[in-house]
Amino acid sequence: MNREDFSMLNSDIIFFDNAATTLKPQSVINNMNKYYFEYTSNIHRGDYKSAIVTNEMYDDVRNKIGKFINADPECCIYTSGTTMSINMVVFGYMKKHLKMGDEVIINKAEHASNVLPWIRLSEEIGIVVKYAQLNEDYSLTLDNIKKCVTDKTKVISLAHITNVIGDVRDVEEIGEFCKENNILFNVDGAQSVPHMEVDFKKSNMDFLSFSAHKMCGPTGVGVLVAKKELLEEMDPLCYGGGMNSFFEEDGSYELRDIPVRFEAGTPPIAEVIGLGYAIDYLEKIGMKKIHEHEVSLKKYLLDKLKDISNIIVYNSDSNSGIISINVDGVFAQDVAIYLNHYDIYVRAGNHCSKMLKDEMNIKNTVRISFYFYNTLEDVDKIIEVLKNSKDIFKIII
Repeated sequence: MNREDFSMLNSDIIFFDNAATTLKPQSVINNMNKYYFEYTSNIHRGDYKSAIVTNEMYDDVRNKIGKFINADPECCIYTSGTTMSINMVVFGYMKKHLKMGDEVIINKAEHASNVLPWIRLSEEIGIVVKYAQLNEDYSLTLDNIKKCVTDKTKVISLAHITNVIGDVRDVEEIGEFCKENNILFNVDGAQSVPHMEVDFKKSNMDFLSFSAHKMCGPTGVGVLVAKKELLEEMDPLCYGGGMNSFFEEDGSYELRDIPVRFEAGTPPIAEVIGLGYAIDYLEKIGMKKIHEHEVSLKKYLLDKLKDISNIIVYNSDSNSGIISINVDGVFAQDVAIYLNHYDIYVRAGNHCSKMLKDEMNIKNTVRISFYFYNTLEDVDKIIEVLKNSKDIFKIII
């Protein structure tokens, strides 16, 4: 699907590392270059023609984001990516509003970006980080979460889709529970926003974070979405130009309204513009169509893997385009190097989910992650290579 738009695919590689980052279509690259070639300028600072064009292009992306995920555009903050977005939530909002003994519920399948900030905050102010139990298939349900909830629970923070197991959490159900129990709901959307329809308002999310580079956009830019009343109570982590109305010698100052109060300094302008064109591109294909395609590829791969006796699959039941496997008796990175010999690109390691080993009893896996430009022929190729995996060490040594 749309493979002709991705120049990297002209070299006959098979790109199965889409959970880490995605390829960039020509339209995104062309329009970022257009900014550099035709109307380079800073934003909200110049009164000349190219500056006006830049302002319009940059500001319009908020409208695209709002429409894409059903959120108010003014509540969509440009950040450097999901990691920065979550850190802004934890240290800009939660640090002000939580106190010693307050409980935050996460789980051991989470990415480092949704674990380490909470651990650091527990060191700083004494919050209690609790881990909801995972099911036998490493998935997480509301029932798991409820077992951890007490009258001290203030936050539930989780990935909509996890980056190793690929289980799709029921954010609408969990969001409704949070709303009913006055619990803040923080969602890591890095693996969901690029792959399926996500509705910020319908899911009762309080905070949502995602990155452009995982959804056909450039690196270095992401989004934090939050309810307006929460943003009004959140402190910026960065102060400087563009985010203030005035500052004086006596120490008085005034911050500008949201969203710009959280966007000090010169932002990644070309990258924000690129994100806007990436959203255009994905909407033209259709998020429902993308999700269905990925799931169909996963089912096809799982069916083929049944015929290879030395393949271990860890997440056959998850409803996303992520599959984590190992070749029995072979280190995950050796498998990745072996696949690379045949121009098949996968990810090997713990995938920044270093606590998941406590549940899976294994540290590293080989992750195959799909996107809409992957095909059945791609799957047939990796199956063919994995069937010959007895030759791994002949290839890599």
